[in-house]
Amino acid sequence: MIDVGEKKDTKRIARAQAYIQLNTKIINIIKAGKLPKGNVLEAARFAGILAAKNTAGLIPLCHNLPLNFVGVEFKLDKTGILINTEARCTGKTGVEMEALVAAGTAALTIYDMCKMFAQDLEIKDVFLLEKSGGKSGHYQRGS
Repeated sequence: MIDVGEKKDTKRIARAQAYIQLNTKIINIIKAGKLPKGNVLEAARFAGILAAKNTAGLIPLCHNLPLNFVGVEFKLDKTGILINTEARCTGKTGVEMEALVAAGTAALTIYDMCKMFAQDLEIKDVFLLEKSGGKSGHYQRGS
């Protein structure tokens, strides 16, 4: 691990996304609340939050961060679900990995809960949208 002990604590924010491609049948089942395993979006929200809190245990060289906030939001469309995550802390290193792990884990949870209906589910477009704080400053995808 890199020694961050001499760095100043700053407010850190990162936002990430993932998209899980489903099909219209599965989207309709989710909207109707008829998924046999339960409320897929709430399960995925909790899984994403839990994953963000445990990122240092999953990614070998990540620092354990005192997270102030983790948010996981969903937008359903005709072909899938867009997952947007945000992680915040005040610390010596960024929260990009926490936001990305939250997005990926939320997508994997949806996959697990919906795989009984189709085998061609696809997780894609997992990437950092924005980050701020620290020495490298502000980053926003596409700008």
